[in-house]
Amino acid sequence: SDIIIVSPGVPHEIGPLMSARAKGIPVIGELELAGRLIDTPIIAVTGTNGKSTVTEFLGTMLRNEGLEVFVGGNIGIPLMAYVQGDIRADYDVVEVSSFQLDTIEEFRPFISIVLNISPDHLDRYPDYDAYVAAKLKIFGNQGPGQHVILNDDDSRLRLLTLSSGASVLRYGMDEKEGRHAFIKDGMVTVCLGGQGTKTFSLDPFHLPGQHHLETLLAVVLCGLTLGISPSVIRKSIARFKGLPNRCEKVAELDGVLFYNDSKATNVDAAARSVTGFDRPLVLIAGGRHKGADYRSLVNAARKKVKRAIFLGEASDLMAASFEGILPISFAKDMEEAVSMASAWAERGDIVLLAPACSSFDMFSDYSHRGKVFRTAVEKLSHG
Repeated sequence: SDIIIVSPGVPHEIGPLMSARAKGIPVIGELELAGRLIDTPIIAVTGTNGKSTVTEFLGTMLRNEGLEVFVGGNIGIPLMAYVQGDIRADYDVVEVSSFQLDTIEEFRPFISIVLNISPDHLDRYPDYDAYVAAKLKIFGNQGPGQHVILNDDDSRLRLLTLSSGASVLRYGMDEKEGRHAFIKDGMVTVCLGGQGTKTFSLDPFHLPGQHHLETLLAVVLCGLTLGISPSVIRKSIARFKGLPNRCEKVAELDGVLFYNDSKATNVDAAARSVTGFDRPLVLIAGGRHKGADYRSLVNAARKKVKRAIFLGEASDLMAASFEGILPISFAKDMEEAVSMASAWAERGDIVLLAPACSSFDMFSDYSHRGKVFRTAVEKLSHG
């Protein structure tokens, strides 16, 4: 072979790939290949959690500005589809995973956004540091005239300094020195050199929890960096409803709200989901273990979760972490888990699917898991 293009899901240590590298045959991914073939400015979004929401939110905002936009990458449509298509966009907004970043060499976005980094995919990487290093490759080739947007509330990202010449823009929940975007007096406040201070009310924003406010900060900061008009940003904030399987309200039955956060496929995402609600919760969690410690989810659940219901391969591991902290139950499948959760929930409570695990033990992907959850809730409403 002259070159090998490897799917992100394929481990790099398998024999054929190791043999190819030993012979000097380049092994790259689809993202790298596409990046070499296009000259459209790329906005690349990575992070352990929130990538899809930010990617779609940015795509919506740019379209509201009247721009032609391609939205894809890890979110569903490969960047190579843009290369092969007939549409020429003003911007490509691309969700980028750590697996995709593992195989880049020259990939160089116009704007890179790193939302957060917490333990994930430890079944694939030798340790957490290796996972972090993969994420940070996103801005490794950037230089003058390009931009890096970082979450300054993230302990790893806060300490980063870049010497590449790319401008670094930071955001966080509170106003602090060196931050370009923050929340103040119920407003998103952005201070960019030469643009003065811009403010955007939180009142029309629909998504619950601090993690979605962090999402909003990143999107607004990126929008202003691109020169999107404040009026369009305000319209986009009011109209964006979030994505399926991400803190998605499914139904209200007898005063109990059912939320689908099937996309919470790691511990940190599930913990953020739990803390994002201000009502008592019955939690449904479990799936395929990814190597992370469940401690942060336990801590988030202590004062909010009335009962946890576990299903899937990780049930026993999760139960061991929660033992003695709060009541737990086991379910053989999603329909039984939803039925049990409904029985335990009282008027004013929330039944929350936030698995903290991947879906591949019982489902084809997180979307399939969310669909099965929605179907189970619908059966309750008809039953």
